[in-house]
Amino acid sequence: MEIREALEQDFEQIWRIFHSVVVAGETYAYAPDTSKEEAYELWLRQPQKTYVAVEGETVLGTYYLKQNQLGLGSHVSNCGYMVAEAARGKGVAASLCEHSQAMAKKYGYKAMQFNFVVSTNEVAVNLWRKLGYDIAGRLPKAFRHSKLGLVDALVMYKWLGD
Repeated sequence: MEIREALEQDFEQIWRIFHSVVVAGETYAYAPDTSKEEAYELWLRQPQKTYVAVEGETVLGTYYLKQNQLGLGSHVSNCGYMVAEAARGKGVAASLCEHSQAMAKKYGYKAMQFNFVVSTNEVAVNLWRKLGYDIAGRLPKAFRHSKLGLVDALVMYKWLGD
C-alpha cells in the first residue's frame, strides 16, 4: 500500500467510498443525499491537501487535511478519513492517520482535532485513542444516527508539537 496525494483521476473511486459512507448515515454528518459535485468540493477542493491509500490502481482509503480554525487557532489541524468497505479491518485507517500526523507536522501544525467523532463508531474511537488522541469533549445527542437515533459526538484531540 502506498499513500500519496490524491489526483484528479482518483475522484471516481473516492466518490464511491464517500457515497457509501455518507449514505449509511452512521459515521459522518454529511447529508446522505450529498451530491457528487458537493463531495468533490468538500473532499478535494476545500481541504489544504487530500491523500489516498492505493494498492496498484485501487483506492483503499482517503483523508483530507486542513486547518481546524483560522487565525489564532490555525496551528491546529483537522482531518477526515474514509476507507473502502472491502479494505476495512486491514490497517488502512491507522496508516492514513499516522500519515496525516506526519503531514500535519510537515505543514507546521502543532495539534490535530477531530470535531465530530460519532460515539457509536467504536472502531474509530478505539483507533484514535490507540493512536494517542484524547476525548476532549462530548456533544450529547448531536448526531442523528440512521439506525440508533440521537447519539453523542466526541471531540478528540492530540498535541503533535514538541
